[in-house]
Amino acid sequence: MRKKIVAGNWKMNNDLNESISLINEIKEILVDRDDVKVIVAPPFTSLDSVSQLLRGTEIGLSAQNMCYEDSGAFTGAVSAKMLKSVGCEYVILGHSERRTLFGETNGDVNKKIKKAISESLIPIFCVGETLEEREAGKMKKVIKKQIKKGLKGISEEDFSGAIVAYEPVWAIGTGKTATPEQAQEVHAFIRNLLKELYSETLAENTTIQYGGSVKPENASELIGQKDIDGALVGGACLKADSFANIVKNA
Repeated sequence: MRKKIVAGNWKMNNDLNESISLINEIKEILVDRDDVKVIVAPPFTSLDSVSQLLRGTEIGLSAQNMCYEDSGAFTGAVSAKMLKSVGCEYVILGHSERRTLFGETNGDVNKKIKKAISESLIPIFCVGETLEEREAGKMKKVIKKQIKKGLKGISEEDFSGAIVAYEPVWAIGTGKTATPEQAQEVHAFIRNLLKELYSETLAENTTIQYGGSVKPENASELIGQKDIDGALVGGACLKADSFANIVKNA
């Protein structure tokens, strides 16, 4: 049975002191919880300090992005090796904000997933459609393209254990949320795609999270769907009690 995983993406929020304060609050509430896997993704500047505070807990540490190069003249970039050195176990890749605001392509995401896997980082691979694409009836076509191109050349053995996050772009930071039925339909579609690309075993064992205005009020109904295995949480993870309630409702 797939374990529920709830990850909090802090995005570009919280300086070092604010990050320390938030992680201490989260630890106090969730440190003994073992029925749901909890992951936090602070900004780069807070990763090392948060990592030290998480030692001895079951809470996982994720970065929000990374470069596909090992090192070199890539001003402002951060490598997988750097993330590993500060204790990251996971990395969010292909987030819609990286795609839409910073022009990351499916090819970029593919190279990043390959690099993460080669450095033993677990990818949280994000896919999702815009409102225009959904209204035009292109939702499944878009997601299929993102998954096929994002996983090109990646073997079943290598992708085993990775996490997929479905995040409809129109529901991120807008207050809009896919209905549980809409979200379940897409999660089932993604699981079928993984079965076609790899095997039924991998598809059934892969965690597929939902992301898009997840709140304590809607988390239980969303995560209660057959193919929804947790949540990638944005704004609601910036307050410890709100994030903890999402975890509890999972």
